[in-house]
Amino acid sequence: MARASLKVYLVAGELSGDILGAGLMRALRARHPDIEFRGIGGPDMIAEGIDSRFPLETLSVMGLVEVLKHLPRLIGVRRELRRDALAWQPDIMVGIDAPDFNLGLERQLREAGLATAHYVSPSVWAWRQGRVRGIARSVDAMLTFLPFEAAFYARHRVPVAFVGHPLADELPLENDRAAARAGLGLPAEAEVLALLPGSRANEIRFLGETFLAAAGRLCADRPDLRVLVPAATPGRRAELETLLDAHPELQGRLLLLDGQARAAMVAADAVLLASGTAALEAMLCHRPMLVAYRMAPLTHALAKRLVKTEWISLPNLIARETLVPELVQDAASPASIAARLADILDDAEGRATLEARFAEMHAGLQRDASRRAAEAIEALIERRPLPESVSPAVAVEASPGRPSR
Repeated sequence: MARASLKVYLVAGELSGDILGAGLMRALRARHPDIEFRGIGGPDMIAEGIDSRFPLETLSVMGLVEVLKHLPRLIGVRRELRRDALAWQPDIMVGIDAPDFNLGLERQLREAGLATAHYVSPSVWAWRQGRVRGIARSVDAMLTFLPFEAAFYARHRVPVAFVGHPLADELPLENDRAAARAGLGLPAEAEVLALLPGSRANEIRFLGETFLAAAGRLCADRPDLRVLVPAATPGRRAELETLLDAHPELQGRLLLLDGQARAAMVAADAVLLASGTAALEAMLCHRPMLVAYRMAPLTHALAKRLVKTEWISLPNLIARETLVPELVQDAASPASIAARLADILDDAEGRATLEARFAEMHAGLQRDASRRAAEAIEALIERRPLPESVSPAVAVEASPGRPSR
């Protein structure tokens, strides 16, 4: 680099972004020991040396009503960050997730002459795809976790770098099912189902009873089956305990865990889960799964109109084929779920083949994401071509929703 000391403005909006930001800061400092950081960060980023102008919780507002209530304050924070960044004159500003807040700030700073990048793509490839035009005006590059995301941006001619997924870096390419079972007090030869109905109250509301009823049906037919249910929070545990009161057939067969979702997935022969990051984590644990999802009828009707992808689960979106069965809304009945899970549990050869495929996909995502993100940011500062960019020709074949040939 031409200059001795780089200045990078980082804005994270929640704890997951704080973890990503800290990894990025370490990777950049390894290349530039005198680098300076400023913006918004949480405890991990502060430990890495960021001068945080506001607490991380400043941007942690969820839900339409809550956002509207706090909108004047958020606009004031964005205005102050814009003023602060322009006065400090960093080499680049990087927004980390929090797209509703960060993309607007990135656009203002880019229009004022600063280089900008966004780390973690919003789900623009799935719904409201017209947002990509605004993203193109806001950033000099998008840094994506997943290859199909990079393909989408390349198809829309937005500069992009596929950096890999930090979760893939964190999880080992080989895992030990026997050790996971021993750690949970399970017999080594037991048949094990992990059941993850979600981390939000609404997910327990719409999926909890359905998942437990499906598990009850399976237990009736499979006397050796053990069921693991990781509760994401104490609140979710209490809700699940209430639901379990109506399922005496699961007594002695189901183990309710405090957290430990990853251990439960590694220990399992199959996983039943809601769509979302949990499906990616199950894939990275190399476990066959069934994705089932239910929601409010009006929400489902809107989603059918807005969502543009052929699949809802990340393993299928990454593979661009149906590796994971997906049951949505009325199709996600206890009987249907139990039947599909029985098929998975009865097919040992199919499970082994899928586990090997997931291991290959895991290796493709395990790319030292923080280092690659740092390399992309360096390239933007130096005005060099981005590493790991995707050509528009390739992007047409790899875009989500396009079946593979």
